Amino acid sequence: MSIQTPLRGLRCFCVAAECLSFKDTAQQLYLTPSAVSHQIKQLEDNLNLALFERKTRAIVLTEAGKRFYQQVQPLLAQLADTIAQFSQAERVQEVSISMPEFFASELFVPKLIGWSAQYPNINLKLETVKSRRDSPKFTDLSIILSGKKPDETQAYDLFPISYVPACNPELFAKIHGKSYRALEKTPLILHQARPHAWHQWAEHVGYHQFQPKQIIQLDSMFSVARAAQQGLGVALIPLPISQSWFSSGSLVRLFEQELLSRDRYYLVKHDDDGNRPEIQLLIDWVLRSFQPGTAGI
Repeated sequence: MSIQTPLRGLRCFCVAAECLSFKDTAQQLYLTPSAVSHQIKQLEDNLNLALFERKTRAIVLTEAGKRFYQQVQPLLAQLADTIAQFSQAERVQEVSISMPEFFASELFVPKLIGWSAQYPNINLKLETVKSRRDSPKFTDLSIILSGKKPDETQAYDLFPISYVPACNPELFAKIHGKSYRALEKTPLILHQARPHAWHQWAEHVGYHQFQPKQIIQLDSMFSVARAAQQGLGVALIPLPISQSWFSSGSLVRLFEQELLSRDRYYLVKHDDDGNRPEIQLLIDWVLRSFQPGTAGI
C-alpha cells in the first residue's frame, strides 16, 4: 500500500480512537466527517481488520482496534517529535541582545565571525546602548555594566573592569617620566558617568595634592578613547575591554597603577521562554567568549 494513505489514515485513526467520534475527529483535523470515515475505512481494508464498531450515535474500538492503537500511537508520537526536531534545527531563528556600544565595538563584534560560523541558522539582532542612563530596548539578553549584580533571576557575572591613565604615543613621549605632576599640565579626559574618577585614581596612588589643569567629560567611552588617541589629553581607559587599543599602539599606558572599580559586566536573560534553545546557545557562547579564564579576554 502507498505510504501517503496509511500515514494519513493512521493519524485519523488515532484521533478517532481518542475522541470516539468521527465528527470530533473531523473538526480536529480540519476534514469533513465523510473524509474521516473514508480514510479509516480504507485503513481497515488495507489491514483486513475492523477497528471500530459503528453504532447509531457512537463508535467504539474493537479489541483489535484497541491493540492496534496501543502499538501505533507511540510510533506516531515519536515520528511527530522527530519531524519537529528537524524542523526546529532547519528553521531560521533569531535572538536579540543589547549591550554598551563600547563593549560591542571592542569585544562583541570582533568575535561574531565565530558565532556565525558555529550557528549559521540563527540570526542575531544587536542593539547598542550609548550610556547606562539610556533606556535599553527590550531584547532577549542584555550585557550591562553595573556596580552590583542585577536582580534578574538569570544573571551571569562576566568580568570586572579597572581604569588606567593612557594617551597617544606622541603625548607619551613628551610627558613620560615626569611623575604624577605631568597630569597637572595636560587636559584629563574621562566618561561623564564617572566624573570623579581622576580624583579617585589620584587618591588611590597617594597623589594627595592633585590639582588638574582641565578635566574634559565625554558621554561615551568610545569618545574618551578616540580623544586620547587623537592627542587631546590623558584619559582613564577601561581594561580589559580596551586592550586592542594598547595592542595596536594607538594608546600607551602613562602609569602602571590602575583604579579598581566595583563595576562589572553582567549577562542578563530577560526571556523566560524555555522553548527557544537559540537563547541558551547565545548565553553559552557569551560565557565561553568573555568570562575570565576563557580564550575570550
